[in-house]
Amino acid sequence: MHRYNADGLAGWRTGPGWRQPRLAEAQRSEVAKWVEDGPDLKTDGVVRWRCADLRDRIAAKFNVHLHERSVGKLLKKLNFSSMSVRPVHPQSDLEAQEAF
Repeated sequence: MHRYNADGLAGWRTGPGWRQPRLAEAQRSEVAKWVEDGPDLKTDGVVRWRCADLRDRIAAKFNVHLHERSVGKLLKKLNFSSMSVRPVHPQSDLEAQEAF
């Protein structure tokens, strides 16, 4: 309370429990774009994103090492739900399935 009285709202950000976000705003928006676009099987090697896959890509691209749970919290902050659609196999023939 003393920091708030002395510095106003800025005083809360300098306290012992506060720290800078690991990813900058531009980096977070790039991660959001990755999630919206979905993975590419050829470059990413997966058909849907998991937190572990995003963690590895964030570490490779930004050199920021996060825990899987931290990636989940980041996705929640970016307003992504934990629900996902069933992935479509890249070699599946949708026309043959409709004809069947």
